[in-house]
Amino acid sequence: MSRSPEPSTEPSAGQPWEIVVERGKVAEFADAMQSEHPYYRGSDAIIPPTFLTTAGRWAPPGARISVGFDRKRLLHGEQEYIFHGELPRVGDTLTAHEKVVDRFSKPGKRGGTMRFATVVTEYRSPQGVLVAEARATFIETARP
Repeated sequence: MSRSPEPSTEPSAGQPWEIVVERGKVAEFADAMQSEHPYYRGSDAIIPPTFLTTAGRWAPPGARISVGFDRKRLLHGEQEYIFHGELPRVGDTLTAHEKVVDRFSKPGKRGGTMRFATVVTEYRSPQGVLVAEARATFIETARP
């Protein structure tokens, strides 16, 4: 399949926001995963690797980016987490910042054009050290 670049009028980066890794939220996430692992409990618990998915819930209005896709035709195609050291722990404060790193389109199998956008969210320590990255690919399906 050919891949063509996709121009956009949307901003390519959002505004940074702060995340405090809270003990209760880590435990709630572990419960939702049906995990009773002790690593996710207590005052020095580490986060489950997919916990960063929840970071968007703490973003103030306007901080997150929009890829400009029609939400009625939006699919979450892929998700990847990269950690650049130890997993964050309860009590850590991170700064999250989203940016669009790729846009392209492909012909849809049922006709029309499918649009893709890859968004990377960087998570940094208070010292500015890159702690983790979340890479998500969003797909806008072709119009019927």
